[in-house]
Amino acid sequence: MRYLEVVIYTFFIICFNSIGSFGQTPDSPNIILIMADDLGWGDVGFNGNRYLQTPELDQMAQNGLKLNRFYAASAVCSPTRGSFLTGRHPERYGITHANTGHMKPEEITLAELVKNQGYTTGHFGKWHLGTLTVTEKDANRGGPRGAAHYSPPWENGFDVSFSTESKVPTWDPMVTPDPSAQDIGNRVPGEHFGTFYWTGEDEKFTDNLSGDDSRIIMDRVIPFIDQAAESNQAFLSVIWFHTPHLPVVAGPAYRSLYADFSEDKQHYYGSITAMDEQIGRLRNFLREKGLAENTIILFCSDNGPEGPEQINRTQGSAGPFRGRKRSLYEGGIRVPALIEWPAKIEAGKKTNLPVSTSDIFPTLLGILGIDNQNGVKPLDGANVFPLIQENKQTRASTIAFRFQKQQAIMDNQFKLYSADNGENFALFDLLNDPSESTDIALDNPQKTAELSQELENWLISCEESNQGMDYQ
Repeated sequence: MRYLEVVIYTFFIICFNSIGSFGQTPDSPNIILIMADDLGWGDVGFNGNRYLQTPELDQMAQNGLKLNRFYAASAVCSPTRGSFLTGRHPERYGITHANTGHMKPEEITLAELVKNQGYTTGHFGKWHLGTLTVTEKDANRGGPRGAAHYSPPWENGFDVSFSTESKVPTWDPMVTPDPSAQDIGNRVPGEHFGTFYWTGEDEKFTDNLSGDDSRIIMDRVIPFIDQAAESNQAFLSVIWFHTPHLPVVAGPAYRSLYADFSEDKQHYYGSITAMDEQIGRLRNFLREKGLAENTIILFCSDNGPEGPEQINRTQGSAGPFRGRKRSLYEGGIRVPALIEWPAKIEAGKKTNLPVSTSDIFPTLLGILGIDNQNGVKPLDGANVFPLIQENKQTRASTIAFRFQKQQAIMDNQFKLYSADNGENFALFDLLNDPSESTDIALDNPQKTAELSQELENWLISCEESNQGMDYQ
């Protein structure tokens, strides 16, 4: 109880002392949530990559807060995206894998809540939380065959959308690339990729869709923000880039930056630098408009790098960590992350506080002072902003995961992992063994038992949620 009192007191002090720009107070800052797709922990300069050029992200790290232990809620994209918008692990509502389930109407999204506070809301890029059309074939599940999973951004609280159901090539996104880009399926190179950008029901965009996909997305983000600024209205902009998800293609100018590397690395690295350039374009625009000081920008990835190893176009790096995409080892879920908010976060800070994508929802609600008492429960995330403000490196709650047969749960130091639905467990000391090389379960039976019981309780809770008990 004492801990809760401290958190509440700190939150109210923060709100009371807030001052803002553009007619707003910092308890109603602009919010930009940027997510890369399959970007590994080691695929950015600010995490030590000496070859990849990400100057804008590196500058963000110098100007804000670098989160050294930031976790995607799952080892693949769709579940992580759901956690971002709800604060709940998608195991609770059926989005357990890519192209599985959809955002249910009973769930309350961040966009829906901030709209009630007067925000204008926009989603740009990859959606992957439901199909976007029931009238024609589109992407992986769109059209009549996927009607049961129709759940587009505009039905989940977003005023403005420029969204695809799932992946597109990172260059010329509407055109099927050469097979060397990978993951083109049975599509024919040069023909339409079979996926569209949608702006509303039966409204697909057909103009300005050539070249770098990150630039194409940003061409829609900036007018949205500009209009919000001209209207003196706070905004939520969710920008979910496709980069560097397969098919990976970079334009000639970006490839030339990496001429000394293999062709595959040229494309992979080039696509990331192109995305970084667009983040710089966004940050420059915010400064020009006088919006930068009171705008929260969060950048992260949705999971670890694609592929079993760095081969062909799956050139991503998990840094020093074990595992990659689809794994609940650190390399599959620990991802690069930054927060920039000059009004409230001191420049050049780093934290080892464990933070999950599920924490974003309750943290933003805390910052905004939104009462979610009547919202869907339970939440899996926690408001971590008071801990960040106090430079705390530990949290009270654990972070739990489930993906296919894998299960995991972690506290501030230890992580329990199972590859076989809980039949067997390994225990790792993440503070002293972040690469998860040594199983210490036998030497720590009490900690193993404690975490396994908490994990079991969480899995039971998720099953109850899946049966609809949270909506009663």
